[in-house]
Amino acid sequence: MSQDVFWHDRAVMNIDKRDKVMIVSRSFRLVSTILLAGLISFGCTGSKEEAVSQKSEEALAYVSTQKGNVIVIDLKSMEVKGEIQVGAKGPRGIGVTADGKTLITANGEDGDISVINRNTGELIKRIAIGENPEFVRVRGEQVFVSYEPAAIGGPPPAPGSEEAEALAKAREEDEEEPAQIAIVDLVKGEMVKAITGGMETEGIEFSADGKKILVTNEADENITVHDIDTGNLVKTISTQAYGNRPRGIKAAPSGEYYVGSLEFGNKLVIIDSNFNLEKVVTTGKVPYGLAFDEKGERLFVALKQDKALEIFDTKSWESIKKIPTGERCWHFTFTPDNSQILVACGRSDEVVVIDMETLEPIKSIPVPNMPWGIVTYPKAIGSLDIPN
Repeated sequence: MSQDVFWHDRAVMNIDKRDKVMIVSRSFRLVSTILLAGLISFGCTGSKEEAVSQKSEEALAYVSTQKGNVIVIDLKSMEVKGEIQVGAKGPRGIGVTADGKTLITANGEDGDISVINRNTGELIKRIAIGENPEFVRVRGEQVFVSYEPAAIGGPPPAPGSEEAEALAKAREEDEEEPAQIAIVDLVKGEMVKAITGGMETEGIEFSADGKKILVTNEADENITVHDIDTGNLVKTISTQAYGNRPRGIKAAPSGEYYVGSLEFGNKLVIIDSNFNLEKVVTTGKVPYGLAFDEKGERLFVALKQDKALEIFDTKSWESIKKIPTGERCWHFTFTPDNSQILVACGRSDEVVVIDMETLEPIKSIPVPNMPWGIVTYPKAIGSLDIPN
């Protein structure tokens, strides 16, 4: 009890009833004021950290930009809210931990990843990976990052062209290193393992049992399956007969099959739970990013050349619709409430917003410096992420 309240109570004993009521009333107001001030100061919990946590629960999207940093979009207003400095050049792959505390970017030009406090935007640490880190998947306290020592940068040569044949020969003669999948332990703050992939490994997906990873190898024209614990190659799935440059890879929500995209084949390959290729589906031009809807009834495919997001019925594998987007749109995410889709479009410097009910674009959010990847928190389904 404060001294002010104590002396008010002592005074009550020596005054008449009317004044007693008045002073008791003032004492009550004084105590109420003190308590209210305390609640305001401590965010009703007495904890500054919890106040920050409450603020961080607002739904936000994070867009990596190849020539800039990370742009933050408020998902309520669908407006740019701010920018997070990654402290490195060329952020492409992006992910967020399940608890929402940490944001990760793969920095292609600097060969590392940035570990960022998502609530404050503060750069915690940069962790060296290797040349050309690109694709990021976060699982628990581990980050899986594909990096490509042999990547040439820029658009690849057309399959079968003289440039493509010369590149393949040069790689063979120079014995260039295959790509790797780095595994980073966020608790230790270091890379703890690397799994050898193929030439120009890109997409990463986890098997239904969580014990293996499937990766797409663009220059090797295959999808490989690896044991996470041992790093051993489990299986190689050739895709060359159906098209070139496998890039995207996604597991069905049921865990019963996987879908890969062949960028220069305009195809999807359907792979069963035993990692056998069982079906090929024709898409629009230059497919890459993939994501199922929440129930797994539809698959959404980003088409670079068609400037569209194509939707497939996963029972018939028939194309339902192509939704117009922007230029070089590779990755996309649903909003946490599944009411909209946000598509990152690199060449048109925008994020296109699509309404899930009408399946029509409803807004373009200007985002400069070549958007590459996009994720949200709270976590949502997307080509780079799933809730976990």
